[in-house]
Amino acid sequence: MDVKQIVSEQKKFFDQKGTRDIEYRIRNLEKLRDAIKRYEPDIVNAIKKDLNKSEFDTYLTEIGFVLSEIKHTIKHLRRWAKPERVGTSKLLLGSKSTIYKEPYGVTLIISPWNYPFQLLISPLVGAIAAGNCIIMKPSEFTPHVSQCIGQMIEGIFDPHYITVIEGDAEVSQAIMKEPIDHIFFTGSVPVGRIIMAEAAKTLTPLVLELGGKSPAIVECDANLKLTAKRLVWGKFVNAGQTCVAPDYLLVHERVKDELLVLMKEAIIEFYGDKPLENENYTHIVNERHFDRLAKLLEGENEFYWGGDKNREALSIEPTIIDGVDWKHITMEDEIFGPILPVLTFNDLDKAVAEVKQLPKPLALYIFSEDRRKQQFILESVPYGGGCINDTLIHLATPHLPFGGIGPSGMGAYHGKFSFDAFTHQKGIVKQTTRFDVPVRYPSFKDGLKWLKKLL
Repeated sequence: MDVKQIVSEQKKFFDQKGTRDIEYRIRNLEKLRDAIKRYEPDIVNAIKKDLNKSEFDTYLTEIGFVLSEIKHTIKHLRRWAKPERVGTSKLLLGSKSTIYKEPYGVTLIISPWNYPFQLLISPLVGAIAAGNCIIMKPSEFTPHVSQCIGQMIEGIFDPHYITVIEGDAEVSQAIMKEPIDHIFFTGSVPVGRIIMAEAAKTLTPLVLELGGKSPAIVECDANLKLTAKRLVWGKFVNAGQTCVAPDYLLVHERVKDELLVLMKEAIIEFYGDKPLENENYTHIVNERHFDRLAKLLEGENEFYWGGDKNREALSIEPTIIDGVDWKHITMEDEIFGPILPVLTFNDLDKAVAEVKQLPKPLALYIFSEDRRKQQFILESVPYGGGCINDTLIHLATPHLPFGGIGPSGMGAYHGKFSFDAFTHQKGIVKQTTRFDVPVRYPSFKDGLKWLKKLL
């Protein structure tokens, strides 16, 4: 596959300016929507093969999510794309200021394996809406999904407009060596650093959606029954392979025992008392990631629930590790799997101070009925986004930006924020020729005095 030629042909296609037409963008979003509905059985089967994800979870977290995003975008795109009139300084009397929404050009979308359909197609929606040409690079770790998406995209779009390039990390690096105009990357922090370093060589603008150790903080006044169910769902959906899954649990010592009992009940309710035998329980993506997670289970651990694993099936049951401190092996890096370490606290100020010692997380979850405690945590810890008294659901609304801060990422998307992520906002001042305001010219008498009045 000639990457240089693909980029060159997409640039030529973009220069024809057809992708900038709003009706063209909407038609292609409708084509994408219709294709997803036709391919739904194939997508479900492909994700089942790669991750053993159930049809319900696949629709909830992948297909339905994207269809909702497309619907929202089609509904609002004409308004988002309109030139936006804004105010003008007094110094520029007679002029008009406008923000024009302009596509970047050829954009590269690199997606991970954990939500292999959603995390490739969701940014694609924003890239189409903004009027770009797009090169899509799916993860090589989910080959069935990558092949399925490739067939779907090839069947509905001119490759000079949108194309899928499969392959490993070397393929991504080869594409980034070409004069592309924008990069959207979702994945791990170490790979994100590599992507950013490559983009820096050509000063290519980019969005990074990364991860980190996202805490769940449970205060003593929380609704424990609901907290338990929502924590178990948010942590163990997709076998914990979610960038915004609660990475560790920080719970007030007065309610820890009761909460863990309720979490155990929720695990059994959701997955049965033998999750490894549950045919709908998601598996680990490959042996390398399985072995990485298995090492966290070695040594002396106080397993409150779980700990069993099956390497042949690439399955690790939902596991809660009690008696953890900040130096425990599970607290060193993002877990990205079905293992939940539990730490306790009795002083919220000190607990928040400990959380702030770690790199800024992508998400944080607060469980408390006390608004003052909610607000204290919300304002004290810098993080990408999150929920109060729930997990993950902040991703589900197109009205909120989704993105990280610092080491957990930069830039945001979903809904209009996806359109903005793939759009350059060009500021233009249109000045009148009917008259001139001479105060800016050095020959104007008492110019400094007038400038101070105007500015």
